[in-house]
Amino acid sequence: MTSLSAIHGDITTQQVDAVVNAANTAMRGGGGVDGAIHRAGGPEVLADCISRFPHGLSTGDAGWTTAGRLPARWVIHTVGPNHAAGQRDRSLLLSCYRRSLEVADELGARSVAFPLISAGVYGWPPDDAVAAAVEAITGTASAVERVLLVAYSAADYHRVSAAVEARTE
Repeated sequence: MTSLSAIHGDITTQQVDAVVNAANTAMRGGGGVDGAIHRAGGPEVLADCISRFPHGLSTGDAGWTTAGRLPARWVIHTVGPNHAAGQRDRSLLLSCYRRSLEVADELGARSVAFPLISAGVYGWPPDDAVAAAVEAITGTASAVERVLLVAYSAADYHRVSAAVEARTE
């Protein structure tokens, strides 16, 4: 069974097998979590994205690259729906978490750190972003033993922590 924990911190510093990147469809880096992962991972991450995803990645899908200089072994990239641009199909957001766990299983990863996908510049409502993350992670059968749901801001951490505690009670 997968254990789920709320973490307040920086996803790029997590000591896990794989970190999940909230990427864009082009898979060439960006802002927010995507930019932080590419900066911390170094040029190896971008080079692997270009090699593995020459045409990008579809919304709701996931794929992996090296983690470069990150403490993790892999980066699992997933493209969340852009709520602010009118992409409001919640099943795509749930798919991001499920597909990321499927990729983690393919890799043999036993520990994974997720950000809140689509909750930043993509504007997914924060409470539903947290609910979707917890629902998808706890509802997906996986060999991953430990999942960290990493919140960068204190407000997001309180939301995540409350949702994780409510789910485990």
